[in-house]
Amino acid sequence: MMNETVREKRLIKYMGSKRTLIPVLTQLVASSGAKSALDLFTGTTRVARAIKSLGIETTASDSASYSEVFAKTWIELDGSAVKPRELDRAIAKLNALPGQHGYFTENFCLKARYFQPENGERIDAMREHIESNYRDSWLYYPLLTSLIMAADRVDSTTGVQMAFLKSWSPRSHKSLELKDPDLVSGIGHAARGDATELVKTFPSVDLAYLDPPYNQHRYFGNYHVWESLVRWDKPETYGIANKRIDNRSAEHKSAFNSRATMPAALSKLVTDLKCETLILSYNNESWLSRDQLIEIASARGHVEVLDIEFKRYVGSQIGVYNKAGEKVGSPAHRNNIEHIVIAGQKQIVQRMVAQLDG
Repeated sequence: MMNETVREKRLIKYMGSKRTLIPVLTQLVASSGAKSALDLFTGTTRVARAIKSLGIETTASDSASYSEVFAKTWIELDGSAVKPRELDRAIAKLNALPGQHGYFTENFCLKARYFQPENGERIDAMREHIESNYRDSWLYYPLLTSLIMAADRVDSTTGVQMAFLKSWSPRSHKSLELKDPDLVSGIGHAARGDATELVKTFPSVDLAYLDPPYNQHRYFGNYHVWESLVRWDKPETYGIANKRIDNRSAEHKSAFNSRATMPAALSKLVTDLKCETLILSYNNESWLSRDQLIEIASARGHVEVLDIEFKRYVGSQIGVYNKAGEKVGSPAHRNNIEHIVIAGQKQIVQRMVAQLDG
């Protein structure tokens, strides 16, 4: 049930994933001496999970509903304080349910082809059962997490949900199966909201990690299927991708998704943070240069930068697809540089970098 080591292979496909950076980030955090930490753009909680596994009290926040589910499961829930067999029994019960045609099947299997109809019907049945039987139980968020992960393993996309593949992916033919989400022991907290507003409400922490959006694409639209699966509000949809109608709403537009507003938003966020040490990761394909990142981070004190080469997001490695799921181009390059910017008290920052080098 509970696993102190984060199992990277268990998390969903995600744009901007920090999977390959986890060893470096974990070493940096461990050598910082932090007892409390904040991951303000947590996404799948990959980094927050790694931090929590070090025994650090961790807060994870994001604007996405599905991200809140992950944070409630892996960060806020103390895996050592629950009964593993209860979760095992609930998962087995859900796996045994017969499928039923519903909102999910109609919108994401027939009108749009993200999943095979058989799996869509099982998702419909499981999601309705979770809402009806576990809404007020500690099992609610772990079961939703398990369902998202199971659906991700049988989808027919390149990873993002802006389009589905023209031909069914091989994995889409597999039968959907819920598995143990591997809870993590320790103290943590989860929050959902705009980072620029949430940062004002959080207490001071020893270390803050920032991984802000890199471009104009909003995660609300990139992962709208997960958003609808979690909210279960069955909204009206539009377009070939069958996105939620509220994807067009200004409510889901962020200053971090605009080249014009992003630099000022990040600068203010860094200034508003209540932390001793800052770690900021940013992609060299994005809007801010290395020098600009250093200038922004210098508001927190002494700055050091690590430049790490890594493979691009899996979707970009496969190729470029149009809204109909047809391949229309090939990736220009396969590797990027990730800038890891560390800022704070000179003694602490230099120790973090020196121990990493050692």
